[in-house]
Amino acid sequence: MPDTTPRITVITPSLNQADYLERAICSVIDQGYENLEYIVIDGGSSDASADIIKLYEDDLTYWHSEPDAGPADAINRAIQRATGDIIAVLNADDLYLPGTLERVAKRMTQPDEPTWVVGHCVRIGELDEQLGQLNATRPTDLAG
Repeated sequence: MPDTTPRITVITPSLNQADYLERAICSVIDQGYENLEYIVIDGGSSDASADIIKLYEDDLTYWHSEPDAGPADAINRAIQRATGDIIAVLNADDLYLPGTLERVAKRMTQPDEPTWVVGHCVRIGELDEQLGQLNATRPTDLAG
């Protein structure tokens, strides 16, 4: 990857996640990452999800709301459109903490450039209280 700011594609698959979706979208947009491609794929929600997405459509590279075969299908459809050097998936009921995309870009452009990265998760409650942390661990070699 070149040493310029890499293009990051963030994909958010969603189905009937209106209670959480706006916060997820804002957590991506509010990153302020300069080379962002943001794709939201809604599986034809019957709640207010499409209305929420429309509120932010000027900040999205692409979105649609139509039936699909589930989250993997939604992600695969988005990957077909993606042009990023880095592809990230953020579920509609999750959010990025400030600075996440900058950290990912920095790590992915290091001389020992990894193939993928995963971050720790902070579990939060309805009132934003921290419920705990789930720490990512290095995968083991499944072939061995």
